[in-house]
Amino acid sequence: MTEMVRRAAITAARRIVVKVGSSSLTTAAGGLDPKRVGALVDALISVRLAGQEIVLVSSGAIAAGLAPLALRTRPRDLATQQAAASVGQGLLVQEYARLFGACGLTVGQVLLTVDDVTRKSHYRNASQTFDRLLELGVVPIVNENDTVATHEIRFGDNDRLAALVAHLVRADALVMFSDVDSLYTSNPSRPGARRVTEVRTVDDLAGVEVGGMSASILGTGGMETKINAARIATSAGIPVVLTDATAIVGALAGDPVGTYFHPTGKRRPSRLLWLAHATDAHGELVLDAGAVDAVLRRHASLLPAGVTEVRGEFSAGDPVNLVGQDGTLIARGLANYDSSELPDLLGRHTDEIAAELGEGYDRTVVHRDALIVLP
Repeated sequence: MTEMVRRAAITAARRIVVKVGSSSLTTAAGGLDPKRVGALVDALISVRLAGQEIVLVSSGAIAAGLAPLALRTRPRDLATQQAAASVGQGLLVQEYARLFGACGLTVGQVLLTVDDVTRKSHYRNASQTFDRLLELGVVPIVNENDTVATHEIRFGDNDRLAALVAHLVRADALVMFSDVDSLYTSNPSRPGARRVTEVRTVDDLAGVEVGGMSASILGTGGMETKINAARIATSAGIPVVLTDATAIVGALAGDPVGTYFHPTGKRRPSRLLWLAHATDAHGELVLDAGAVDAVLRRHASLLPAGVTEVRGEFSAGDPVNLVGQDGTLIARGLANYDSSELPDLLGRHTDEIAAELGEGYDRTVVHRDALIVLP
């Protein structure tokens, strides 16, 4: 029954997001491996020509830039990583364009930062761009915009990015390719390691040790990031297949390869999913009991009267955590004020603030439409 469910989920999918890691595209020296890239593209072309839409989230920009820059290993500092990404991204997309173009398919490069998809207007633009590209028959090639991203505004790994893109484009399935053929209970090289063929609930992950399954020297994501990505996607109603790149043909045909993660939830407003999973909070707002109740049970906006303390430094539009008096994380939202403005407003009603400071100060601290309650 599970095999039938998996095959139906993949073969009947109208739109599939495919994520491929650096280790599946590059040589040990760091350059692109023509055979690996060619095998990936051949499989994706077959699916695309059969009528399914493909969005490819591709790592490999930094890795592809190592050899041209005579770098022997992946750089640790952000500036050199961004330099390598600047060189490598062009090489990567050029190769994809050449291979897809040989079969009459056009690719389009989409580089994202967290800011592009958490601010409302930016998110809408990103969504509309994907929709139009797919309407025009283009295969979007997605990556984080490593060249301009900073430590404070980056996804951190393309596994998480792929899960969020799958929700952004309303995909029917997410297929992630790595250098490991399945999820295992521990490092597959260890005696007694058991392959996990399917995950229905979090209980199926009991006993799985992800610490021993580290990332490759050319990538950033280990097995933990893949499990987290699967959790994000499945909680939004999207099934996930995790396997290695050698099994790409079987995975896209719905064959019982790798690990299949069953959907666990339903689709939610996309931008709020990004807010919950794509951002790191720039500060904290401590709420009194009444404000906690209003946010959790009445789904209300957060007003200055309900805030007792401001922690950290942030600007209007930045993501902030909402916590209770005991420090319990309640929600995350986009602040409508700079942190420097808030201390004089705490505990006061908006009409009182507006009467003293003007109409520009009658806004909420965090509007309910830019707020998501966190488990």
